[in-house]
Amino acid sequence: MRCPYCKHEDSRVIDSRATDDGMTIRRRRECSACGKRFTTYEVVEKLPLMVIKHDGRREVFKRDKILNGIIRSCDKRDISMERILNLVNEIERDIRNTMDREISSQDIGRLVMEHLKDFDDVAYIRFASVYRKFADISSFLEELQNMQQRKQREHGKGTEAHETHEKK
Repeated sequence: MRCPYCKHEDSRVIDSRATDDGMTIRRRRECSACGKRFTTYEVVEKLPLMVIKHDGRREVFKRDKILNGIIRSCDKRDISMERILNLVNEIERDIRNTMDREISSQDIGRLVMEHLKDFDDVAYIRFASVYRKFADISSFLEELQNMQQRKQREHGKGTEAHETHEKK
């Protein structure tokens, strides 16, 4: 493996460990010429997944587009990069588990929103405002009301289950 610092072609592995549920191997390497350390990742080659855009064009799936969208949605929130990366991993896993070689950009957007609902309310609304192209404040308010009703239903179910458990 070529050293990213001095471009020397000889390095040695000093540590290896599996990541991403065993789908990736992370290797710490040390350059035999300059002694600097760097990290490499070994992943299983995946068949390309194609995204069908709104206008019918097709492009290769880019995980970074999801990552960047979620990072923007989480801007100035107290959310660690590790949590964001785990969320992106879940979303990508769900996309690839469909076993389809093509997916529409609308389906990807819906999937991201579905995951963000339980991840962070503010990030969800920020992403939804871009994805759904809110035209005005009433669109925004409608989505907020839908979120609030969903939270109340979920809270009600949890309360009912708790009350039923206490009666027993």
